[in-house]
Amino acid sequence: MRLTIVGCSGSYPGPDSPASCYLVEHDGHSIVLDLGNGAFGALQKHTDVYDVDAVVLSHLHADHCIDLTSYYVFRRYHPDGHAPVIPVIGPTGSADRLARAYDLPPEEGMHGEFEFRDHVEVTEIGPFRITTALMNHPVPCYASRVEAGGRSLVFSGDTGESDALVELSRGADLALYEASFLSRYENLPPNLHMTATQAAEHANRAGVGRLVLTHLVPWTPSDETLAEAAPVFEGDLALATQGLVVDL
Repeated sequence: MRLTIVGCSGSYPGPDSPASCYLVEHDGHSIVLDLGNGAFGALQKHTDVYDVDAVVLSHLHADHCIDLTSYYVFRRYHPDGHAPVIPVIGPTGSADRLARAYDLPPEEGMHGEFEFRDHVEVTEIGPFRITTALMNHPVPCYASRVEAGGRSLVFSGDTGESDALVELSRGADLALYEASFLSRYENLPPNLHMTATQAAEHANRAGVGRLVLTHLVPWTPSDETLAEAAPVFEGDLALATQGLVVDL
């Protein structure tokens, strides 16, 4: 599999990256994990968006889903014609949430462009097997384990500390974990985001081979995020950056 970081900025787009979006490719097929603020524009640099097989939304906060409205415009109004319907896998209510975001009648919504499906434990899209687990976040949020070609990656979505994330990630080749906070921050809510230390600890417990820290909030210095996780994680460690490509 090949992972491309399309957007890795946490909570809102930053000066160097759109919000959450990750392109996963294998054997001529591709899926997109999240489409946050500004991500659809950047996605077009990395793939022909007509060729995407499915979109998987971790949750319905704007920095993870709102650019599906832009994808809707592309698929509906492109002069080359109305693109075929593709699956969008997300939390219950995704279709209505995105219809409201684009001021569409809910009964019409985006159903002519997307087949909205609720998250289930296991979904197969082309060569990809996608296993999900509910995370520790104020709204329903799902981490996804994506497997193809004998390789695996786990995207945490947004979460505080979570035993379910560790279990989902057991033995994965790559963990793409959010690390929005630093341990020096005070009064951190327990069910919102992880610190860099917590992300590294979760990856160690899961026995993953590589860890890429993402959802990097622009007000947090990236060098501090990396410096906090480095003494903790026992494997290969990197920070997500817009355009980073990782071959598994």
